[in-house]
Amino acid sequence: MNSRAIEVLVGLFMLLFLGAMFVLAMKVSNLTSFTSTSGYTLVAKFENVGGLKPRAPVAASGVKVGEVSDITYDPETFEASVTLTIDNRFSDAFPLDTTASIYTAGLLGEQYIGLDPGAEEDMLQDSDEISLTQSAIVLERLIGQVLFSRSGGS
Repeated sequence: MNSRAIEVLVGLFMLLFLGAMFVLAMKVSNLTSFTSTSGYTLVAKFENVGGLKPRAPVAASGVKVGEVSDITYDPETFEASVTLTIDNRFSDAFPLDTTASIYTAGLLGEQYIGLDPGAEEDMLQDSDEISLTQSAIVLERLIGQVLFSRSGGS
C-alpha cells in the first residue's frame, strides 16, 4: 500500500472515531432526543434529589414513561419539587398511591425516577402530586452513618 492510501484510511478512521465520541457524548448528556415529551404533569417532592437533572427518564417497570421536566426548591417545605411529564399513553396507568423513587443506573451514575404503581382505583391526573417518595441515596451520608455507628455514637 502506498502512503497516500494509508493517510486516507487513517483519516477515515479518525472521522469514525470522532463520530462515535460525539454519539457517546450525546447519550451521556441525555441530549439524544431534541423533542420534548408531550403529556400530563405530576409533581413529586424529595428531601434530596442527588444528581437528578431535567430530561432524566421516568420509568415504570423498566419502561420509559416520561421525563423530568423541571426541578425547583420549595422554600415552604424545604424540599426539592420535581415536575414529571408523563406521556399521554400512560394517562390511566398510575393510581393515587403510586410511589416515586430516585435510582441510579449505569456505570456513569445517571439518575432516573422510578414509579411503582399502587393499588388504588382512582388514578393520578394532570398536576397531581405524588405524596409517597423516596429520595436519592447519598453515598457520603451512608459513609458518615457507618463511621458514626462504629465510633460508638459519642
